[in-house]
Amino acid sequence: MCQLKLAIFDMDDVLCVYDRAARIDALAALSGRTASYILSAIWESGFEARSDAGDLDSARYLAGFGERLGYPLTRAEWVEARRLAMRPCPAVLALVAAVKARMPVALLTNNGFLVAEEIATLFPALPALFGERLFVSAMFGRKKPDPEIYRAVATRVGVAPHEAFFTDDKPRNVAGAEKAGLTGHVFASPQGLATALARYGLLDSALPPP
Repeated sequence: MCQLKLAIFDMDDVLCVYDRAARIDALAALSGRTASYILSAIWESGFEARSDAGDLDSARYLAGFGERLGYPLTRAEWVEARRLAMRPCPAVLALVAAVKARMPVALLTNNGFLVAEEIATLFPALPALFGERLFVSAMFGRKKPDPEIYRAVATRVGVAPHEAFFTDDKPRNVAGAEKAGLTGHVFASPQGLATALARYGLLDSALPPP
């Protein structure tokens, strides 16, 4: 087995629990729209996917978001609704910190430029953990599970794809990483992740369970 030199982590439902329903409820309270209307206008329409793929800069994205809501959503309101939907997972963050003591760590999340710009407010623990290796899919003009995005992240950090580990809660995203040559793990629990990290030599197997 090749020695791994980089560990890449997904954000939503790995580093934090992401509650999209709570986010939609916050947007509904602001705009007066129903939850089903917002789900259709933003997510089911493909608008959010376009942002994740890098088609919209943060200004165009925010303006388009408000247009679809029929409400002049401010940046601060968007950030607060997104933040309310994110509950950090301390056990997983502790695992990232432990791995970081051994090798570089990176974050790769399917999100747009606005998330990257506001990450310190959305998820204050992340900038200190990941620094410049905090990547949103929009930066690469493509989304997980496209194999090329994982290769691009590895190249950006300066390792070969086969020298990188990747974990995500979505099996299709892990499959895309494995197709690109990375070692993958489907996240289901902090303990399961700890076991996988120890198996691949990224974590001391003697580390207490999170």
